[in-house]
Amino acid sequence: MKHLTVTLAILFSFTLTQAQQQPAPPAAPQQEQGAQFPDGSAYKNAAITYNIIDAPNNTFGYDVFVDGKLMIHQTSIPAMPGNDGFKTKDEAVKVAEMVMYKIRKGEMPPTVTPEEMKELGVIPNDK
Repeated sequence: MKHLTVTLAILFSFTLTQAQQQPAPPAAPQQEQGAQFPDGSAYKNAAITYNIIDAPNNTFGYDVFVDGKLMIHQTSIPAMPGNDGFKTKDEAVKVAEMVMYKIRKGEMPPTVTPEEMKELGVIPNDK
């Protein structure tokens, strides 16, 4: 019985030693899961169109289509607080055309800043 206990103790020690010596498998690199946008050149020759749409509170927004598929559904003024869209269809058209230009130019995502909308006359300069 004494030999069995000693043998088991040695086997247990050996097992623990071997487990500590095995190298850990290399960890997979952590990647952030965010929006994935295609390469900007993917839309250089694409058919890009827009439709002006109704938005909350009798305002207007736009949909942008690439090769007939909806890419952007914008019912509020980009980069501005609130849920209302543009006051006029003409304002929505100006921004939709700017977004189409940015997509064709390869800017992904096609971000619109308040400064750009001021230059277009879509929002007042005091905002």
